Amino acid sequence: MHDVAPVKGGSNDVETVARLTKLGETQLLRTDQIDHQWANLWRNVVLSSLGKTMFPYCQYIRALDLNDLEYLLDDSKLGSSAFFQGELARFNIQMETPMKSKKSKAVNQRRLNTIAILDAVGEVVTEHSHVLEEISGKILASALLRWIPRLPRLQQMTLWNGETLAEGAGVLLNAHCPLFKTLSFYQWLGSAADHSLAVFLSDLRSQTLESLEVFSHNDIGAETFLALNCHSETLIELKLSNIKPEAMLSLSLLKGCTSLTSLLLTETTGTTDLENTQNDIFLELVAWLRNCKHIQSITFRTFMSAPAILTPVLLENDIHLTELELDEYNGLIARDFHLALAHQRSLRTIRLKGEAEDFTKDDLDALVDSLSKLTNLTELRLREISDYFRDEHICRISRSLTQLEDFYTTGWGISDAIWPDMLSLKSLRRFEISALTTFTADGILGFISNLSQGNLGLIFSVMMADPESGLSEEGQSTIRDSLAAKVEGRFDYMLARDPDVSESEEDSE
Repeated sequence: MHDVAPVKGGSNDVETVARLTKLGETQLLRTDQIDHQWANLWRNVVLSSLGKTMFPYCQYIRALDLNDLEYLLDDSKLGSSAFFQGELARFNIQMETPMKSKKSKAVNQRRLNTIAILDAVGEVVTEHSHVLEEISGKILASALLRWIPRLPRLQQMTLWNGETLAEGAGVLLNAHCPLFKTLSFYQWLGSAADHSLAVFLSDLRSQTLESLEVFSHNDIGAETFLALNCHSETLIELKLSNIKPEAMLSLSLLKGCTSLTSLLLTETTGTTDLENTQNDIFLELVAWLRNCKHIQSITFRTFMSAPAILTPVLLENDIHLTELELDEYNGLIARDFHLALAHQRSLRTIRLKGEAEDFTKDDLDALVDSLSKLTNLTELRLREISDYFRDEHICRISRSLTQLEDFYTTGWGISDAIWPDMLSLKSLRRFEISALTTFTADGILGFISNLSQGNLGLIFSVMMADPESGLSEEGQSTIRDSLAAKVEGRFDYMLARDPDVSESEEDSE
């Protein structure tokens, strides 16, 4: 089952529909029965694995996402009757310890043993789904060892706990899954994590892994980084979140992985100053990234030395980035980084979030000058680093970056003066401004009246309107109606809150 069920992640978007994309069926569901319909789809897949359906659905599944089933089992609206009927009663596995009421000591109904149910369902489905290419969810290590030999077309795994891989999964993938190339997991903690992941990576066929992503907390480090060089020619995507400070000191061991097209690095604490305290490692990281001639997307989060590392990379003539994201950086010491941005004319997406306190006019001009030269940008999202933007800065960006489709900015004292230049953005589909604004109804309506078909579906959000010049409810309603009529758009409007007044105090007023 593919991971597009609306129950996944608690989505409330009725347009996000339950689909059996891998079975060639699409079903739009817009009622309160979404969960039950999705449960019935799961029932059909499991029943087909038991030979109880006319059509062998299970034989055509290419992606099995047990996370979807877990969300359904955890949904109180679902109830056991919606899933564990008839032939599926065997999967109604209960916890040995009953659940107690929060309000009393009385023992309530027994809880579902979700992990055991996922294991049992996965067992029967994998026995008959030999074209499976992707599996994901909370999978037991013992289950993975049973399932891998059945899945000769397996290419991708997304696991909750990387520890699932620690009992020989790499050897089995090497022997039975020649197409395996993508691994993701949410966490892997413990003193054995680094060594175990390194062993797994080494057990795979050399030069086969194309993508590794670690979503959350982990204890990986030097051994893993070194082992990734076994896939230096094929590894094109590397995303490592929550890197611990001690592991940061070993990042240069990745220097052989120069085939990367996409890189994401996030430090746990954001306190490791490689440039000033570990300069040898800093220089090795710079040299590594400058050798990644195919790199297109770079994301650094809570990475103190990121601006200094990226500056020489941006200046490389053989590197042509299309996407760059950087957050939690000190803008005051990043002028060289901002100036270097202008060298990457191939950029289409930039997301920057940095500290702009004590910014001078020269700092602002350096940032705006560079951004204005990136005429291929379609997405520009600026948070905090643009806190001192005024009308003239937004106007210049709008005049220069006419291909923008998504524009988010902060600022101060932004007025109707921006609208004539904003009309240069003929493809704008989302404009969010989190700046103290003094927009008038007439000014916004004038802007809306000149929008074109390229702005169809425009989402326009004003998130910090000056309370002293805020729009009336009638004015907001008129703008919403006008935007919807002109380009089928949506208008959101919020007044800036006084930082010295709590929400409860505002509500009481």
